[in-house]
Amino acid sequence: MSVRDLIPWGRSNGDQLPALFRDGDRDPFLSLHREVNKLFDDAFRGFDTRSPAFGRLGASGVGWPSVEISDNDKEIKVTAEVPGLSEKDVEVFLSEGVLTLKGEKHSETEDRERQFSERFYGQFERRIPVGLEVEEDKVSARFKNGVLTITLPKTAKAQTQVKRIEVKS
Repeated sequence: MSVRDLIPWGRSNGDQLPALFRDGDRDPFLSLHREVNKLFDDAFRGFDTRSPAFGRLGASGVGWPSVEISDNDKEIKVTAEVPGLSEKDVEVFLSEGVLTLKGEKHSETEDRERQFSERFYGQFERRIPVGLEVEEDKVSARFKNGVLTITLPKTAKAQTQVKRIEVKS
């Protein structure tokens, strides 16, 4: 067997159509196995497997927008990248210790001939647990150049609860 036999589009039969099936492909269990593999490949396509939590899920919009979260003694800062949107396209909510970013990205054109796009259009919602120790009346949000920054000041109680733990060898 040569390597060319392994490439289904590299060979042709007598009527010059690509030979997509070999004799072994007619086995129903092998076909089922391939279909299940294809199902999982399609379902997990776009996962950023480099991040342990699979933070970003590509074109499906789940996990979009990408966020960066920083936490220090005084505040929690959430930065979200929302390119192509304006501040009126995004809503920010804080309820029971969960920050919610919600909005919609519209397509700029109605290009019906477009055959492929990796850009995300449609509604999105991202929920980020930030805890209950946030001064809700002092939360602020800024939007500049497609970047949304939300600052959540911590309560005085939360600031004093930070305890440094000594690491011993």
